Amino acid sequence: MANGQWYPPEWPDRIRALAAGTLTPVTPRRAATVMLLKDTDTGPRVHMLRRRASMAFAGGAYAYPGGGVDPRDDDRDIGWAGPTRAWWADRLGVDETGAQAIVCAAVRETYEEAGVLLAGPTPDSVAGDTTGADWEADRAALVARDLSFAEFLDRRGLVLRSDLLGAWTRWITPEFESRRYDTWFFVAALPEGQRTRNASTEADRTVWTRPQDAADGYDKGELLMMPPTIATLRQLAPYGTAAEALAAAPGRDLTPVLAEARLEDGEIVLSWPGHDEFTKHIPTTRTGGAPA
Repeated sequence: MANGQWYPPEWPDRIRALAAGTLTPVTPRRAATVMLLKDTDTGPRVHMLRRRASMAFAGGAYAYPGGGVDPRDDDRDIGWAGPTRAWWADRLGVDETGAQAIVCAAVRETYEEAGVLLAGPTPDSVAGDTTGADWEADRAALVARDLSFAEFLDRRGLVLRSDLLGAWTRWITPEFESRRYDTWFFVAALPEGQRTRNASTEADRTVWTRPQDAADGYDKGELLMMPPTIATLRQLAPYGTAAEALAAAPGRDLTPVLAEARLEDGEIVLSWPGHDEFTKHIPTTRTGGAPA
C-alpha cells in the first residue's frame, strides 16, 4: 500500500457484481460528521478518532465523530439558535424536517463520541463542563437510543447552536458497499470551557492533530483513512485558524461526491469525481493481485 487509503478486500468482487447487474445497491442512510477544530500556536488542530479494528465498517481507520440520523429528531419543536431550518434546508439540499435531523445528528454525535456539546441554556451561550455523572447518564441514554436528542435538549432546557456549525462537504458511500451513508461533513470550533475525551465505544484512540500532519501520515502509509477523511484534511490544511475555516464553509460546494465504477480497456476503473488521487484499476477477472 503506497498510502493509507482504506480499501476493503471484498470491494473488487462487489464492484464486478455491480457491473454485472447481480448486486443491488442498498439505500444510503443519512448521516453527519463533525470536524472539530481548536486553535494552537502552530495553527488549528482537528479532533480525530481511530475506529477499533474489530469494527465491521472501516476498522482501524482514522475518522471524525459522526453517525446516522435519528428520525425522531426530524420534526419535534426544539430550542434552536442560528440560521433557520429553512436556511439549513436550502444549504443541505433537503426539506426542513430533514435539515433539522441532520443538524441534530451532527451535534448529537459530537457529544456522544467526543463529549463536546454545541448547545447552551440561551441562544448565545454553550454548556460548560459536561463530565458530571448526570451528564454521563444522559449521554449513555443517547448512545443507547433510549433518549432522542430532541428529548435531551428539552429535558435540560438547552438551545441547539446551529450557528456554531458550518456545512463543509457531502459524500455518499459507493453503490457497491454493503453499508452505505449519505454523509454531510461539518466544521465547528471547540467551545470555550469544554474539552474532548474518548467517549466512543467505537474508537480505541483519539488525537488532536494538525490537518497537514495527519495528511502526511496518510501519504506515508502510517494512518489508514477513507477517501472523504483525507480529502477533507487536505481541504482544511491551508486555513490558519478555526474561524477562517468556519468563515469559508458557507461558500463551499455541497454537491455529493459518489464513487463511480466503469469498464475501460478490459478493467474496472473506480474513481471519485474531483478526487483523482483515489482512482483504482481493478481487473475484470480475478488475477490474485491487488488493485492498482
